[in-house]
Amino acid sequence: MTLWQELKEGTGISLSALRANKLRSGLTTLGIVIGIVTVTLMATAIQGLNGAFRQSISSMGSDTLFIERFGWFNDSHEEWQKSMRRPVISFDQFDALSRQMTLAKAMTPITGTQLPVTFKNRTSRSVSILGCNEQFVLIGANTIAEGRFFSAAEANGGRPVCAIGSAIATNLFPNMEPVGQKIRVGGSTVEIIGVMAQQGNFLGAFSLDNRVIVPLRFYSVAFHRPLDYEIQIRVASMELLEDAKEEARGILRQIRRVPPGAADNFAINQQEMFITTFNRVGAIIASAGLFITGLSLFVGGIGIMNIMFVSVAERTKEIGIRKAIGAKRRTILLQFLTEAAGICLFAGLLGLAVAFPLTLVMNQFLPATLSLPIVSLALGVSLITGVISGFLPAWRAARMNPVDALRNE
Repeated sequence: MTLWQELKEGTGISLSALRANKLRSGLTTLGIVIGIVTVTLMATAIQGLNGAFRQSISSMGSDTLFIERFGWFNDSHEEWQKSMRRPVISFDQFDALSRQMTLAKAMTPITGTQLPVTFKNRTSRSVSILGCNEQFVLIGANTIAEGRFFSAAEANGGRPVCAIGSAIATNLFPNMEPVGQKIRVGGSTVEIIGVMAQQGNFLGAFSLDNRVIVPLRFYSVAFHRPLDYEIQIRVASMELLEDAKEEARGILRQIRRVPPGAADNFAINQQEMFITTFNRVGAIIASAGLFITGLSLFVGGIGIMNIMFVSVAERTKEIGIRKAIGAKRRTILLQFLTEAAGICLFAGLLGLAVAFPLTLVMNQFLPATLSLPIVSLALGVSLITGVISGFLPAWRAARMNPVDALRNE
């Protein structure tokens, strides 16, 4: 008899045994069901978090450098206090940097505040007001969906024009075209010349669509003259990112008169910092989830092992008869392994049936879908658990002496 024939025959016998003990088989699967639901929801949540994070972080641009007084991730409270004492980044420093940089494709100083924005009887409160130059639209995911962005002439002349985020356009102009309309920003009137493409939320903290972008010179006159700036630099190409970073560092150290050997009194941040930190946190979450999942599957596996030992004890005479008429150890081993794997595979399918509606609920809070790789993972874990749990009972059955087995009553 070939291995395929042995496997086919063992599967048939195993299914007959499972049908003969439906209640016992069903109760045995509960631990595995809980484990599969756990592993499915964990994998779905991690996949959803990764997707939401990647989508959110893409707005920054992987080829963009952010120069500020503060590093995004300080190692300690002392480090943060030290950053607070650093001299501000002035517009003159940006101007000097922009004249000396050779590896930058676009650069802009950024400053901002929050003000109410009004159109007729509609008001949006706590809107982010950004002041920048005309190159802002060339950096990151800042693109225009309607109209245009302000030009260099408008930026240098401090014209009262603006581009608004998609949320502002929806809130203030639900039934009309926003381009060409005039809005009140704080105490100033500005004309809308463009609407930014939708970007969503940044890490769930604030909306990138709830903002009004104006020329920096107009911002300085209409609101307040900024003392500290952030400088955003889009590098000419990804291959030059590290070279551009070192070029900017060298120029800034000279401009800000940092002595040789002294630490930088500014920070050059980039998207990679968020990715590294997120991966580190994600690994911790995944490890905790793996432990919980492993614990659930371990408990379920013990239940499968116990019930298989009972099954072997109940069918000792059957095993003796099969071995007496020529069944090999391998045949008996495969029969009981198939039975254990079948129980766990049924539990896996049941677990997926339970996890699916829970995934739909989860999708209301983060982009989570029960994808084919996750389904394959859940079923694969089920089969592996069944094989591992059923091995000892199957091995015991395979090694039975046929004479002793036939004597069993």
